[in-house]
Amino acid sequence: MNKRDFLKSAAALAGATALTPLASASSKANDASRSFSGITPDTRDINVKAKGKVVLKKALGLGMITEDLSLTDKFKLAKDIGFDGVELNSPVDFSMKEIMEAKGKAGIETPTVVNKDHWSAPLSDPDPEVRKKCIISVAKSLEEIKELGGDTVLVVPGVVNDKVSYEDAYITSQNSIRELIPYAEKTGVQIGLENVWNNFLISPVEAKRFIDEINHPLVGWYFDIGNVLRYGWPEHWIKTLNRRIMKLHIKEFSRELMNSAGLWEGFKVDLLKGDNNWPMVMKTVSDINHQGGWLTAEVSGGDRNHLKKISEQMDEIIGYL
Repeated sequence: MNKRDFLKSAAALAGATALTPLASASSKANDASRSFSGITPDTRDINVKAKGKVVLKKALGLGMITEDLSLTDKFKLAKDIGFDGVELNSPVDFSMKEIMEAKGKAGIETPTVVNKDHWSAPLSDPDPEVRKKCIISVAKSLEEIKELGGDTVLVVPGVVNDKVSYEDAYITSQNSIRELIPYAEKTGVQIGLENVWNNFLISPVEAKRFIDEINHPLVGWYFDIGNVLRYGWPEHWIKTLNRRIMKLHIKEFSRELMNSAGLWEGFKVDLLKGDNNWPMVMKTVSDINHQGGWLTAEVSGGDRNHLKKISEQMDEIIGYL
């Protein structure tokens, strides 16, 4: 569900913009859940009618641009080689004024940001002070991307390890995300949860259930197409998550390299040269009538020649829509 869909439902969330962060998070999240409790997952998928051809603009992560340039010139480089947007890490390392001026001079968009504290201070951490740190950071990211004219913050939902059980992570992560709902409502910005190698939410059915239990139109999925190839097929995930997908990350993965050279080596393959079945992936994106509007590269960066090649590879992949 995108921002436009949320605005149609905003009447059910009276007083949302007047919320006091954290203090009223639990009660307001419960109110929101009750407001949308009549929307079952199946209804949400079926009732949205097709609106024509799916359109995806290209973006890349700012860190992928390795040339020693000013922020403005990095934005201009991205625009010149065919990208329409740049994804920043947030809270940002630049002043908002500097970013806005660079955007204007380059004529480029900033549709999304990636929160940079969700790994060091996970939303699933058993320590409430650690979780609070992440909640405050994500709240800042929501404010920043709104000011930058975007609509989505990428957040890793939690981490399972030898000290945090799967079940505990599931419960704690959901509760932390519910605490973030007032911030999302205040800004009108989406929280997109990404599938990563965090030993958590590793099946599409479970990922769908996780979102549906939170049951709020501003909480969905930032789906990474390449990350699931280690243990699944992205087209299956896309079909199951359906309207819960807010944005798309693109990367490639080779199971052969993973098996022969090591787990992380699987990512060391160019787009179109790995195990993604791109015609099928893009067909499924089209079948669900994905309206997120962006396909953002999250791959190894380089100079303008390397990035130009990535831009052209993305053009070929988008051409399968």
